[in-house]
Amino acid sequence: MSSSRSQEETYEAQNDQRLDELHSKIRTLRGVTSDIYDDAERQNLVLEETTNTFSSVASGFTSSAERLARSISPGTARIIRIVIYVLSFLLGMWLSKLVFSRLFGW
Repeated sequence: MSSSRSQEETYEAQNDQRLDELHSKIRTLRGVTSDIYDDAERQNLVLEETTNTFSSVASGFTSSAERLARSISPGTARIIRIVIYVLSFLLGMWLSKLVFSRLFGW
């Protein structure tokens, strides 16, 4: 009978050890699952921010295009003003290139 009791205790100890190993694996799996969930939530936030940024940029482009269309609408004063702006910009770029090339040897 002591042999049978000893065998039962051995089986019980093995079961306890395997149960502890199973608990450890479950804790690890829960941790990994939690990490995956947290990462997915962070990525969703980044995607939402990116969507908002693109929407903002698209709305900015739309308003800029509307302003440009109004500026180019019929009327020589507006066309002349746009031509002057473009020529001034090009002249400024050319002058800055000259200055930088003389100062820095570019």
